Amino acid sequence: MSMDLMITFAIIIIGVFLFVKDYFSIDTTSILIMALFIVAGVLNPEEGFSGFNHPATITLGCIFVVSGGVFHSGILDGLSYKIIKLAKIHYVVALVVFCVITALFSAFINDTAVVALMLPIALTVCRETGISPGRLLMPISFAALFGGTCTLIGTSTNILVSSYAKQYGLEPFGMFEFSQAALCLLVVGFLYIFLISPLLLPKNKKPDALTLEAKEYITELMVAEDCSDINKLISESALTNDYKISVLSILRDGYLLYDLNPETTIKQGDILKVMLPPQTINRLLDIKGYQVEGSQRIKTAEDSSEAYNIYEVIIPVGSPLAEGTLKSMRFNRTYNMAVLAIRQRGDVLLDKLTSIHLKEGDMLLVLGSKAELQNLENQKLVVTLSEYEKKKTNYKKAIPAVLIGVGVVLAASLNITTILISAMIGALLMVLTGILKPKEAYQAVEWKVIFMMAGVLSMGTALEKTGGATLIADFIEKTLGQYDAHITLNLLFLVSFISTNLISSKATAALMTPVVISLAALMEVSERPFLVAVMFACSLTFMTPMSYPTNTMVYAPGNYKFNDFLKVGTPLNIIIWIAASFIIPYFFPF
Repeated sequence: MSMDLMITFAIIIIGVFLFVKDYFSIDTTSILIMALFIVAGVLNPEEGFSGFNHPATITLGCIFVVSGGVFHSGILDGLSYKIIKLAKIHYVVALVVFCVITALFSAFINDTAVVALMLPIALTVCRETGISPGRLLMPISFAALFGGTCTLIGTSTNILVSSYAKQYGLEPFGMFEFSQAALCLLVVGFLYIFLISPLLLPKNKKPDALTLEAKEYITELMVAEDCSDINKLISESALTNDYKISVLSILRDGYLLYDLNPETTIKQGDILKVMLPPQTINRLLDIKGYQVEGSQRIKTAEDSSEAYNIYEVIIPVGSPLAEGTLKSMRFNRTYNMAVLAIRQRGDVLLDKLTSIHLKEGDMLLVLGSKAELQNLENQKLVVTLSEYEKKKTNYKKAIPAVLIGVGVVLAASLNITTILISAMIGALLMVLTGILKPKEAYQAVEWKVIFMMAGVLSMGTALEKTGGATLIADFIEKTLGQYDAHITLNLLFLVSFISTNLISSKATAALMTPVVISLAALMEVSERPFLVAVMFACSLTFMTPMSYPTNTMVYAPGNYKFNDFLKVGTPLNIIIWIAASFIIPYFFPF
């Protein structure tokens, strides 16, 4: 074994460890792996950075722009009230409607974007019907995963594997080449979701628990004339230093001050809206100069045109808020809003919020105006969950956007051109026709996913260059050589979906694709069934909330626990594994 090969395996082991431990964000870990390959001399800079101009990365970026154009036009929002009306009939109807529509959209549009659209609609139905979000959101996420496997552009994993195949001199996959097999798995999955999952999903999760619990921490204090904190900065006050109380807003002379910072001065007569543990309220009575007030005066101010209300939001995939802290981002001052509570990985956090590292899928309770909330949404920092407002459909943009999207799909499926070229032309047309402004096109791209894709591609490149892929394939062929190709495919599917539940789908696909191509060559069988197995196994992952971005997104709003995913997702993964072992070879013979 050469030194470069040993270094390659060592870096990959480090990468897998970092993926599992989640010390850094996935894209940061991916770029770190790429840098290690370059610094160690395994890859030269051109090879290391080749992931950024890899067809899979460029195609994915263009697809993001095309999807963004369709979403920006509001054409999908036009269906929202019809969905809500149907879903209100009964829980089973809601389950079927949301899953079918989510799967359909996800086949052609980025699945995380589809789930982000469906979340507030589904929560609206839950609030108005009394359905527990826990009974609806996980199936929506799973439906998005099934829909994404049905077409080449349904998920980035499909694009990555197909581009890898072309890079190895193999025929790339067509737009609908594996749709029949994927639809068979979708039917199997939907039967489980509709018939079995309602028996396993949590039934008594309270949708408003975060709001209710946080409100218990909010009270109002009036600054009396004998208060020792008068004319002191908030950062120097006893309120902050001795009692660790957060000041959210100040009512002063009839005006509500919200743009607060540590340098804001406390004045006599101020009414402070503060956040504190309930047990601290009794201690406040001992503070000279502060009086616990009712909420009427601040409520009157907040009922003005610039009303400050409480909203539930979620940090979506790719949001710049992820992996930062409220303090490091100066959130209150920058966005003129305050965070009252955070639900992270199932835990409700109400203390020391400014020092908590935010993650994708975190649910936040924020206090602010509607205008500031809209500003956060426009910057793709959050998705609002509290309420769903139908956006006006601009048909002058919607019709061309849909036509461009359909054109991208048809051009690739009819072999008029490659998916890379059709997606590139589609993205360009979205800007030239005015459907998206250039700035909006940039915002439509999930750059975190792009960087992650470019980073993980370096692992496959290093395995190929050092002969690691062939070595692993040779080991598998010698170990499993006495078995039938069907059994080998079965085991590869198992390894792939287990790996995806531990690390990311893109990292697993980047590692497995060159291996299975080399393995097929050694076994002298078609590589097609192995590649499809990797595609499906990397996308159809249901066992943990971190296995796929859509699972992460529904984790907090559904008030799930980790075990909920294990209980519902593990049987589904096993069923899909068994079904795929028969379905894939049927449509893709060895």
